[in-house]
Amino acid sequence: MRSVLTAVLIVLVALLTPLSALAVWADREIGDTDSYVTAMEPLAADPDVQNAVADRITAEVMKKIDAGPLQQGVENLVHEAVISFAGTDAYRIAWNTVNRAAHTAVEQALTSDDVDTASIDLAPVIEQVKQQLSDEGVPFADQVPAGNTRITILDADKLGAAREIFADLQFWGVRLPVVTLLLAAAAVVLAQRRLNALALLGAALAIGGALLRLALTIGRGLALDDLPPDVDRPAAEAVFEALTATLRVTSWWLLGAGAVLALTCYAWSWHTRSGSHAVPAPHAG
Repeated sequence: MRSVLTAVLIVLVALLTPLSALAVWADREIGDTDSYVTAMEPLAADPDVQNAVADRITAEVMKKIDAGPLQQGVENLVHEAVISFAGTDAYRIAWNTVNRAAHTAVEQALTSDDVDTASIDLAPVIEQVKQQLSDEGVPFADQVPAGNTRITILDADKLGAAREIFADLQFWGVRLPVVTLLLAAAAVVLAQRRLNALALLGAALAIGGALLRLALTIGRGLALDDLPPDVDRPAAEAVFEALTATLRVTSWWLLGAGAVLALTCYAWSWHTRSGSHAVPAPHAG
């Protein structure tokens, strides 16, 4: 009976390990504004993301400008100005400001029933673009909108299910890893051969790492294969990779640490059994 219960606990550890990693990641990294901004910060220098931002800002700006037959030329100038601005320190500061605002808006929408949509204001970047266009003497620069230029990033249709998932992840964020550790400890305590149990727990951790890696692969496909037509795929791929970087590292650590623990315990167990079965040398005389 004890061996069956130990086996069940070890299987649960293997299944809960990737879920624990996901819960902590969602709560402590994605659910925390500073951690989110830190994860997104390197994307300010990513060419695909810069181009996607330039396309979006140009589209928003050109909605407010009527340049007649010069419309295409002005649009190209605005786009080039944003790309040029993307290489400056001011852009990186504006990028972090926009991402902080975006995270705060989404968090408010997910935690408050009074908020129907989440939107962000592109003004911090557009202000800089307007100033650069004015300094370069670009026509119609004075028509670039200086006030609120908001875009919706989460609408009411998607908030219902998202709120439930977010609430569950926040609840289990720290609790699930604690439960997993307690189950692992119980498996060792109940085991008749604790060294073997530790070896199996190592294998369970490695399996958990592999399952986490599989979940990331499936999640990447689900997130990127059904993108809206106005979303730049290379930029979306860069964002996904940045946001899940911690999970990828965690999956490799679980695989490596689990494999080392399993092999070490198995080798020591084999060595112990071999030593106990060794034939003692005969005494002289």
